[in-house]
Amino acid sequence: MTHRERVLTALRHAEPDRVPLDLGSTGATTITVKAHERLRAHLGLPLETPPVSWSVRSSTVVPDEAILLRFDVDARPVRLGTPLGRPDRKLSDDTFLDEWGVTWTRHGGSHFINSDGPFCCLADPTLQDLEAYDWPDPLDSGRFQGLRERARKLHEETDYAVVLNLSNGPVHQCQYLRGYGEWLEDLLLRPVFAEALVDRVVDILIQIANRALEEAGAYIDLVTFGDDIATQNATLFRPDLYRKMIKPRHRALADAIHHHGKPLLFHSCGSVYALVRDLIDVGVDVLNPVQVSAADMTTDRLKREYGSDLAFWGAIDTHRVLPRGTPAEVSDEVKRRLDDLRGNGGYVLCAVHNIQPEVPPENVVAMYEAGLEYGRAVKAKV
Repeated sequence: MTHRERVLTALRHAEPDRVPLDLGSTGATTITVKAHERLRAHLGLPLETPPVSWSVRSSTVVPDEAILLRFDVDARPVRLGTPLGRPDRKLSDDTFLDEWGVTWTRHGGSHFINSDGPFCCLADPTLQDLEAYDWPDPLDSGRFQGLRERARKLHEETDYAVVLNLSNGPVHQCQYLRGYGEWLEDLLLRPVFAEALVDRVVDILIQIANRALEEAGAYIDLVTFGDDIATQNATLFRPDLYRKMIKPRHRALADAIHHHGKPLLFHSCGSVYALVRDLIDVGVDVLNPVQVSAADMTTDRLKREYGSDLAFWGAIDTHRVLPRGTPAEVSDEVKRRLDDLRGNGGYVLCAVHNIQPEVPPENVVAMYEAGLEYGRAVKAKV
């Protein structure tokens, strides 16, 4: 099988020749700068050119092709460009302003975190505040500049699965604009404003998705966006509140992607178990990252209950095993997740979220080598 066939076969819930592997095809399955440096050194790969930055916010990079070839990784990313009209504006070495008017700050060289937004300080926000705001232009040509050619080149000159990366979803973006706690309060105390805000965001995201897929859809195999709807122990909001306020908006975005005939890879950290059926109803085809350290995210049960309707992408524990385990423990973790998730296809193996600086490079190697070895040999559970 080609790499592309391997991924698409797995997503169709059929058995590929081996379980596909990912590193760096999405903004939530890549690697941090320091971890990348350590991995290159461990593998003895010369640093010919500096790695391409994936996200300044999370200090991540696009993995070098030499690393991806070493691990026989099956997918590659296509990313949107920078808007020309309103690119990120650096305010200091540790602060910048994004196109949405959200301020991002870091302390001590750590990740950037949103520290202010255009609606954060409003005690009683109104619809007029939304009307008066200068929203990003979803059709800014910078987003799509060169997109078709990048996707075409990957599709025609390689055999990798091509993953179109969209931006964060409406839950994330509303929290950045309004503030995490404030927006959650708005859902209950100011529902008219909360719904109007999320509708504004969703409209922009749908226009971006449509334009990107009109431009490059012929060369795209699947589409991904992320929207964290859970914490370590539970969903971020009650399931009934999700179904009323968020689910219709997630469905609208999923429908836009499906309109172009593309499967949706949806990312949400945390304990999403209580909403998995809702995500399937929305139109999610593949769930990432399958955060196995979170409550109720037991991989054998997820596969048993939802594996006929949903594929899984991730699941190798980054909470304890990858950063603190031995290579042998990492190998055992890979075998366990393969046992639980690979039956009848429907599984792409990678770490739960981006590989962090503290992960020993030996453990990264152990993860992919075990995936290559046991991804072929492990038999599905009966």
